[in-house]
Amino acid sequence: MMKKGNTKDLTTGNVFQTLLAFSLPYFLSYFLQTLYGMADLYIVGQFNAVESTTAVSIGSQIMHMITVMIVGLAMGTTVSIGHETGAKNEKQVLLTIGNTVTLFFTLSVAAAVVLTLCIRPIVAVMSTPAEAVDSTVSYLTICFIGIPFITAYNIISSVFRGMGDSKSPMHFIAVACVSNIVLDYILIGRMGMGAAGAALGTTLAQAVSVAAALIRIRVDSGMRHIRLTSGDLKPRRAVMGKLLSIGVPVAVQDGFIQISFLLITVIANKRGLFDAAAVGVVEKIIGILFLVPSSLLSSVSALAAQNIGAGKKERARQILKYAMAAAVVFGTVSALFMQFSAQSVVSIFRNEPEVVLLGGQYLRGYVWDCVFAGVHFCFSGYFCACGMSGISFIHNAIAIVCARIPLAYLASKLFAETLFPMGLATVTGSAVSVVICVIAYIWLARREMYSKAAKGSA
Repeated sequence: MMKKGNTKDLTTGNVFQTLLAFSLPYFLSYFLQTLYGMADLYIVGQFNAVESTTAVSIGSQIMHMITVMIVGLAMGTTVSIGHETGAKNEKQVLLTIGNTVTLFFTLSVAAAVVLTLCIRPIVAVMSTPAEAVDSTVSYLTICFIGIPFITAYNIISSVFRGMGDSKSPMHFIAVACVSNIVLDYILIGRMGMGAAGAALGTTLAQAVSVAAALIRIRVDSGMRHIRLTSGDLKPRRAVMGKLLSIGVPVAVQDGFIQISFLLITVIANKRGLFDAAAVGVVEKIIGILFLVPSSLLSSVSALAAQNIGAGKKERARQILKYAMAAAVVFGTVSALFMQFSAQSVVSIFRNEPEVVLLGGQYLRGYVWDCVFAGVHFCFSGYFCACGMSGISFIHNAIAIVCARIPLAYLASKLFAETLFPMGLATVTGSAVSVVICVIAYIWLARREMYSKAAKGSA
């Protein structure tokens, strides 16, 4: 059984302080995880030609899509554990953890096998420049084999965060980040393995992270409550159903979002090698800026889930409002800063004048997405905590199909000399999502009000 005091109660205290204390380790975890790709791209850029940079850019985008889908599916675990933790249902927490292990072990092995067999078609679909095909294939082969390690880290993190602990995952990823940077310099710099070395370094670092997490769970007296029995690992229809009902829409939603960005990458790839490299570099930069909205989304999910489980729905709404305010302030400051510094930031990763110019154009438009995406990310976290992740899927699907992709394609065709309008296309998609989220939030609030009124009159 779980010992009392090993989980953190997020249902009391100052709302803003609780959000800040929980989201900061989340942010640092995401920052360290992003350093994986940043280190790969930077170190490859120092030792290899532009085709290796393009290979790592394309390969890491595909792996990022897979990773965010895993994280999205694991949201079912975070929210489910949050509900049970808020309700003080310790037995159900262990059942949720056990079923999570069974589910994700099966899925990760299957995904590794299927994707490894489909590497060539995936590289072809991405319209990878001919000069970068072989390096991209090598990168993806190694990364696909390592999917079980990526999955293991993310489900361990989802379990801790659902129980109110956002610090332990930060420690695990810190170990992986340091390992990855050291391995990159050895494999890419010293051994000259190029894109393959970047992939191998990332995969081995993930394995080290998982090992560190398991060792800590095993030896730390404060974590001895995480002891699963065979009964916990046995699939339970109700538990699995809740995990999947919350996680699948989020995973599919995140997959659609990443596919939309991959399609934009394909559009850029068709414009030439420098355009492809510029878009790849900017995606990494945007990945850093989006750490704040992403950490707020995940924090809102975990915090609101515990409060909803404890019956404190008004507190959950307050968490959402504070998170959105923080997202808007951060996004606005970031967008204004990049209007003056975009090319300087891009030049950190590639110093070719063509890449710097195109990347600066793309970044100046794209960066405004931090404002609008930050808002709908927070809404998505709240909807997930309410067990209505399907709303998040719907607004993202509409935004992608009706705005982001068609507008990016039109911008590419109508403005052949600049990437700035393509960057703005993503902003338009997020604006559509914000409108839909506001409508959905009002609908939920009114539905709850009518439900209370009906119970009161009964």
